[in-house]
Amino acid sequence: MRVHKKNTIHTNRSQLSDAIARIVFGATLATLATMSLQGMAQSSDQLEEVVVTGSYAKSLEKAIDIKRNAIGFSDSIVATDIADFPEQNLAEALQRMPGVTIERNKGLGSKVNVRSLPSEFTHVSINNLSTASGSGGRDVEFDIFASEIIQSVTVKKSPTAADEEGGIAGSVLISTARPFDYSDAKFVVSAEGAHNSISEEIDPKISMLASDTFGDFGALVSFSMAERTNRTDSNSGINFRPVSRWTEKTGSSKWQADQTVAVLERDTGVVISDRFNKDITNRVVFHDKIGDRAYLNEQDKWGATAAFQYQPGSTFSLAFDAMLGGYDNTEDEYDAAAYTASSISALETVHAYDKTTLAKHGIIVLTDVSYAATQHEFLSKENVHETDFTQYSLDMDWEIGGWLIEGLAGYSGAEKTSDTSNLKHVAFAPSRSRYTNNGGETLVSANPNSIDMYNSPEKYLFDSYEVNLEEIQDDKYAAQLDFIKPLELNFLSALDQVQFGARYTDKSKERNRGNTNVRGPKAGDTSWRNVRTLQDSELTPVSDLVPGGSYLSQSSNSPQWSQVSNSYARDTFRYDGFKVDFADSEYYRVDEEVVSLYAMADFKFDLAAMPVMVNAGVRSVDTSVLSFGYHQIQNANGSTGYTPTPISKEGSYTDVLPSLNMNMELRDGLVLRAAASETLIRPALGDIAYKRTVSLNDFKYRDGNPNLKPTYADQWELGLEWYVGEGALFAASYFEKKIEGVVRESLTGVVKDVTKYNANGTVDGVYDFEIYQKVNAEGDYDVSGVELIAQFPLNMLHESLDGFGINANYTMLDNSLTGESDLDIPAPPEGLADETYNLTFYYENEKFEARVSYNYKDKYVEYIASDMYPVYREAYGQTDLSLGYQVTDAIKVVLEGINMTDEETSAYTIDPSFPSMYEFSGRRISLGVRADF
Repeated sequence: MRVHKKNTIHTNRSQLSDAIARIVFGATLATLATMSLQGMAQSSDQLEEVVVTGSYAKSLEKAIDIKRNAIGFSDSIVATDIADFPEQNLAEALQRMPGVTIERNKGLGSKVNVRSLPSEFTHVSINNLSTASGSGGRDVEFDIFASEIIQSVTVKKSPTAADEEGGIAGSVLISTARPFDYSDAKFVVSAEGAHNSISEEIDPKISMLASDTFGDFGALVSFSMAERTNRTDSNSGINFRPVSRWTEKTGSSKWQADQTVAVLERDTGVVISDRFNKDITNRVVFHDKIGDRAYLNEQDKWGATAAFQYQPGSTFSLAFDAMLGGYDNTEDEYDAAAYTASSISALETVHAYDKTTLAKHGIIVLTDVSYAATQHEFLSKENVHETDFTQYSLDMDWEIGGWLIEGLAGYSGAEKTSDTSNLKHVAFAPSRSRYTNNGGETLVSANPNSIDMYNSPEKYLFDSYEVNLEEIQDDKYAAQLDFIKPLELNFLSALDQVQFGARYTDKSKERNRGNTNVRGPKAGDTSWRNVRTLQDSELTPVSDLVPGGSYLSQSSNSPQWSQVSNSYARDTFRYDGFKVDFADSEYYRVDEEVVSLYAMADFKFDLAAMPVMVNAGVRSVDTSVLSFGYHQIQNANGSTGYTPTPISKEGSYTDVLPSLNMNMELRDGLVLRAAASETLIRPALGDIAYKRTVSLNDFKYRDGNPNLKPTYADQWELGLEWYVGEGALFAASYFEKKIEGVVRESLTGVVKDVTKYNANGTVDGVYDFEIYQKVNAEGDYDVSGVELIAQFPLNMLHESLDGFGINANYTMLDNSLTGESDLDIPAPPEGLADETYNLTFYYENEKFEARVSYNYKDKYVEYIASDMYPVYREAYGQTDLSLGYQVTDAIKVVLEGINMTDEETSAYTIDPSFPSMYEFSGRRISLGVRADF
């Protein structure tokens, strides 16, 4: 083992922070700015100054101005728009934008989807630097960014040649503030307290911004800190499991195969003539695992920006930007679960089954079954994640000799450490499990050896205490130089401007991972572990382990149970000398260097008295990849090991990406917009890493593939936009993307005669393990859609409606992409929803403002269970509310609410008849005061 490290990570909520939260919530003494904004909104050739003066309606007007003046398809939000919604982080601020949806985790927005394509299809930059992330992939974990420190966000859906490549769905361009954005000295501060309806905790949040200029120099700092306590209750069945789990058993375990086959024929009439034919056995499925879970999620987040600017005149600006942040997330999960697919079980009686709902897929679902030996589990899980984010950049704008020269050099880095543990107690006994309207339930079966799984602590033996430690380091360096020349040529008057430049990026992502497992009894073991039961540990009712009362309080018959707290598990099982060594098999590092050159030109001319603007360009991209990993070798004694040092493998590819954008003003305020381009998204760094992982339950190895190439898209879009006075926009666009080389997992080999061991160290059997790798799938796949926008003040309809307004958008998709189902069950790719829309009604006057917003995302595939069965997240709609009252010119009191109707999150496998998850995260109410001086 290469690295030895003893875990020291743990996060506790201090009494002081709780006291602060209650003072803030009760007294509302601090403030937040409905910030004056000057965003740096980027057109095709230069930056446009944007100033917002503390009004939501004004912020919408400025966002419309940015959209109208952009050369391609884009949408923007600015600081007032971001700050004046009850967003918990930047991801939730972005969900208001046309075509943007988010993925939620325990009630909190975590990742962003543009036009519902997977999150890794979106390129994200902050101050023109590609954003580092601790995710292990290329997607960005937006929950680490507080919305208060962001000044503007633009989502570009059609690139120009000058834009950094990497987003098939689009690019999210985030900007922070600079001192010369403000005409006067600026100081804004805020504080609030937020209450969660399930945890019944009150959490504080504070933020501030200070900015001033001193002659040719300026300085700005901002800071935001927030704590969040959230409880989620979840009744869930995890997924389908095929009866091939047992039918392929051999040797001393063959009785499981024989009994399962016999019970199926006796109770369902299903005859399995070849128990090794997976095309048959994988289509007879049962409920794999039924569990009741209570989560407590505690987050501590802070973010800070600093900007120092030298601007001696209108022709030169030099700015240094810094952005720092930390995000500590501790999640306690307490499970009472029944794992029906245990290694020593089999079917005992099939009480009910469904052979019609999924008949088109040839699947029979066993919906009510008694099992011979269910593995009942009490699991105490603790997940501690710490992320540190750092970004520095130097930005220059210099106008000299009729040229505009722009330079950028910077670094973006993220370091994430994850400590996850799982204390497991197990009781093997017969049981009966069946589907319910919300998921599933486990009952005492007719077998006399069956047990009450919730109230039999003496039956549960200590099985294991497993600790996983992972470190991810993501470093990104970039340098760019652009040359822009406005032109006035007599012989070619339509040529308005030329621009060319180069960009160099150096990215590296490194992961270390390992685990330590304190094991329970083996055969013949007489140690203390052999006699330790759940009852021998300190037990706490689940309603006391997580604040807020009884589990699933919305249900009158929800189960209650007691189990081991994570703090007790940590103190008891992390003995003196406990350590976690990083494993060679889990290590990888990927280095990527990219050199990009581009050239483009802007044309302006009239066509039949209609002003036309065209941007045409081409970008050349050369990418080199170097992937490192330890390689598995066969030792002289026949054992397996790993090379003493990492082995590297190179890869490279070159691409040429053309782009064309056009605007035509058909009449005053009516704009026809068109765009076409070729774009790409590089494969996830974890997918091209030189590594191998194993899935014992699925009998699979998963290898990295350094030879992966990017996924490409040829795309075009056509839209019509009608700008009606100030603050009004009606727009419609149609877009198509032809996607090639989608990364899919594929069977690429087989390792024969692998000995598999059970958790207690006994031999489970000898099996052939399949090797799966990510590959670029053959063929083209199409995604098309329509996007509609309606944003207008209602006084357009009648003067009595002055102050009222609507901001709405709708996106509808159609696609030919199919998910990675080994059974060829048609499904869209993960995360892609057919319909999404946002609807906001607002009212504001000089003293009072109110907004209510509804955000909807249609059902989508969350993952493919066992690479066979698509699991869908149900359609979800959420209502949020914001009320504000301007006490003085500087002070405003704000009341905000998230998920006001207390919606639940649910999921199902293939068809809604088979629910697989049902969870509540509650509503969140916050009260605060904001001030702007």
